[in-house]
Amino acid sequence: MNDVDYVVVADRVFDGYLVHERYAVAVAQDRIAAVGPVADLRDHGRLVELRGTVLPGFIDLHSHVHLDQTPRDVLLRHGLTTVRDTGGPLAAPEGGAGGLRVLGSGPILTAPGGYPVPVFGSQAAWELRDADAAREAVRHLAAGGAVVIKIALEPGGSPGAPWSAHATTSPPPWPLPSVETVTAIVDEAHSLGLTVAAHLSGPTGVEIALAAGVDEWAHVPCEPLTDGLIEKAASAGVRVIGTLDTQSRTSGVFPNAVRMAEAGIRLLYGTDLAHPDVPWGIDAFELQLMLHAARGALTPADVLSAATARAGEHLGLAPLGRLAVGAPADLIAVRGDALTKFKLLEYPVLVVSGGVIVVEPRNYGGH
Repeated sequence: MNDVDYVVVADRVFDGYLVHERYAVAVAQDRIAAVGPVADLRDHGRLVELRGTVLPGFIDLHSHVHLDQTPRDVLLRHGLTTVRDTGGPLAAPEGGAGGLRVLGSGPILTAPGGYPVPVFGSQAAWELRDADAAREAVRHLAAGGAVVIKIALEPGGSPGAPWSAHATTSPPPWPLPSVETVTAIVDEAHSLGLTVAAHLSGPTGVEIALAAGVDEWAHVPCEPLTDGLIEKAASAGVRVIGTLDTQSRTSGVFPNAVRMAEAGIRLLYGTDLAHPDVPWGIDAFELQLMLHAARGALTPADVLSAATARAGEHLGLAPLGRLAVGAPADLIAVRGDALTKFKLLEYPVLVVSGGVIVVEPRNYGGH
């Protein structure tokens, strides 16, 4: 390990799955060179010593940073090293070497006049007249660098949902794409190696998504679902992004999340970042709600894994999201024990992106 640039030493290291006491992380250029006991690594490079917890940089799987022009440096300084933009201008993946890594979907595919057009305007959407237009749209998005295809199955009218708090150009119910159109989107995306995520809020959108084989729900639906629909989603292996915080004012989101956990669906971390009620960085309340919804079935480490190692796997970019040999050197550190107090995660004292130290601890102490 002669090429190690520096070694981060801490009271505990969370590697994306497990917690290790008195461990260290060695960084060489933009990669993790080693992870192991402090005694084995401390003499291999410049030491960055701190009292607290080191973790992988967080991955937010549901954001709108392109459309909202959210300050990326602020997100990075507050612990997010990767975000997936799910609805906005099409852009190729970027960042990751001292900057926020941003992956995207491009505009949301929808029916003519469908969501998000009545709420956020046509700049966030691509309106599809039929299945042939849907296939063409998917090919265009894939060629432009989309890492996921986002569709809207949103009729509107959900009290308390963040998209229901805006003035609209047309009242709900809004039109939805047909099962035939959504199936064409899914088939074309899969042929190109991409998955499909659906914005949906209730049973109508869920039924279309299940019939068409949609891979991911971009939210826990905020309207009550039947046990039958939840069981079908679990059997189909549907992956679900939480966004519990921004939807916490709806009546159905938390009961749905509890029953999803009971059915074996493990939520992934995403916040719908860019809504005004979501922090510009790690959202500790989102993590807390994920833990509560599991009703004891998950540990804090399991929840943190949903924002690190499991999120990287979901993107198909593992070992992104882990502190392991060969993984991208994206890591953060916080004062104290992040597994007993999630709130600490909102105030990192160390942030590293692709090996570049963005926030460096100064006069640091505390357990």
